[in-house]
Amino acid sequence: MAPRYSTPLHRRGRSLHSASTARRLRSASGAPPPTAQRCRRDGRAGRDQRRTAVVRAVTYRSTVSIPLPWGARGAEEGIADVRDVLGRIRGAVETVVEGKDDVVRTALVVLLAEGHLLVEDVPGVGKTMLAKALARATGVTVRRVQFTPDLLPSDLTGVSVYDAESRRFEFQPGPVFAHVVVGDEINRASPKTQSALLECMGERQVTVDGTTHTLARPFMVVATQNPAEMEGTYPLPEAQRDRFMARVSMGYPSMASELAMLGSHGARDPLTDLEPVSDPGELRRAIAVTASVHAAPAVQQYLLDLVTATRTHPAVSLGASPRASLHLLRASRAVAVLDGRDHVLPDDVQSLAVPVLAHRLVLSPEASAVRRTAEDVLVDLLQRVPVPSAARA
Repeated sequence: MAPRYSTPLHRRGRSLHSASTARRLRSASGAPPPTAQRCRRDGRAGRDQRRTAVVRAVTYRSTVSIPLPWGARGAEEGIADVRDVLGRIRGAVETVVEGKDDVVRTALVVLLAEGHLLVEDVPGVGKTMLAKALARATGVTVRRVQFTPDLLPSDLTGVSVYDAESRRFEFQPGPVFAHVVVGDEINRASPKTQSALLECMGERQVTVDGTTHTLARPFMVVATQNPAEMEGTYPLPEAQRDRFMARVSMGYPSMASELAMLGSHGARDPLTDLEPVSDPGELRRAIAVTASVHAAPAVQQYLLDLVTATRTHPAVSLGASPRASLHLLRASRAVAVLDGRDHVLPDDVQSLAVPVLAHRLVLSPEASAVRRTAEDVLVDLLQRVPVPSAARA
């Protein structure tokens, strides 16, 4: 699909946008909107450099124009650049995490969609290794936090310390001010400490002593938990689980992958030789390209039908939230970019339904009694919800 471009922001010296939209554009670019004379001059000097991509967001009825991250070469070349970046990151991570292509792919999808990842599995299968390898390969800052019952909220967000020389309080940032925060065994911390991540994950900011601090971008929380050992743990509340875009399970490696791991990782830590293949600026541009991927109304309606069906299923007592709909759409756009497309297909939605929605569903007591899982419910819904035809999509 060819990229769509907006018309000039001003005609005859009058703005085509509202004052609030102009303020958003001005804050995003750092400069006031161009005048008609400036647009004509720039059109003669270098029209390709002034084009803007049209991004349609599900939560807005109007169209907002933002600069195309890779200039005016078009959506296809921008997506090709993103695929090149992600290919390097994926190759670097897979040198550390053996035989887990699907898990690495989902982690990259969550990173591109600016979400958070919950890794749930037994000890020793590489949950923390995946998070650290992803952070090191992308060249971003990473902080690891071991969650324990005595961990305090200020140990995560930071604390204001009194400086006797200046006679004033100075804020000391906590681990959440890194690009990637690895929360090891998050369910071992108290609910009070777990709640300290709610604002960070939902709004990408931290409020300490009445002062709000903006977190770095990209910002991603990768939390791990062990479902087999629940003694002395505090299960994550639904509000916390709903903020994780996706949940994955590492699983045991295959015989061939584990044999290769013994040969390559047996003598030294594989993270020692892992070098960054990207940087935060490159990731921010990739995220902006992903947000511009087109999702047709028919595909959005199919996504909404699937999410709504979880709220009326007889085996589910608590279905997926509207936040789940947004997460599923953003993740579907990321999958489209990974596959080299500038539009979302129903197949993208289907491939992500289980990792994005399953951990949000609360089953009824009757369904739990017969050992039915959330994954079973979603597989049933994927077979029942009609898929839009090619003409509608």
